[in-house]
Parts: sequence; C-alpha cells; structure tokens
Amino acid sequence: MGEFRERRFGELTVRIDRQTCIASENCVNLAPDVFELGDDQIVDFVGDRAPEIDRDRLIEACELCPVDALIVIDEDGNPVVP
Repeated sequence: MGEFRERRFGELTVRIDRQTCIASENCVNLAPDVFELGDDQIVDFVGDRAPEIDRDRLIEACELCPVDALIVIDEDGNPVVP
C-alpha cells in the first residue's frame, strides 16, 4: 500500500499517492497554491491548511496527473478523479 496524504477542499477530498507520483509538476503548475514538490521531489500539499480554490481548477489540476497519483473523492465517497 502506498504512502498517502489527504486534504479536504470544501466538499471534495484530494488524496495524493506519493509512491505513484512521478513529479511531472502538472498539478503544481496549475494549482501552485495547493500543490508543491517536497524536498524528496514528490508532490505534497502546500502548508497545513487547504486554501480556497475554484472547484473546477482543483479537479483539472488533479486530472492532469499522467499516472493518476491524485485522487478526488466527493462528499458521498464517489470518485471524481480519476
């Protein structure tokens, strides 16, 4: 099982699978207020709190991941991305 990080953004939960991440930085480029590359060159969340972000931009940033390391789940537990 991979190393995961999760953060809630309104009604969405974003999960990062850090073992799957290949550091393409697509998510960082679209949502630098949410995602950053850590010292280990793997994506992580910025800071300790979820910033306000447009729902569609957050989803798009996660959809850009070429290896599906970013998972978005809605408030009912249904997958939104991938």
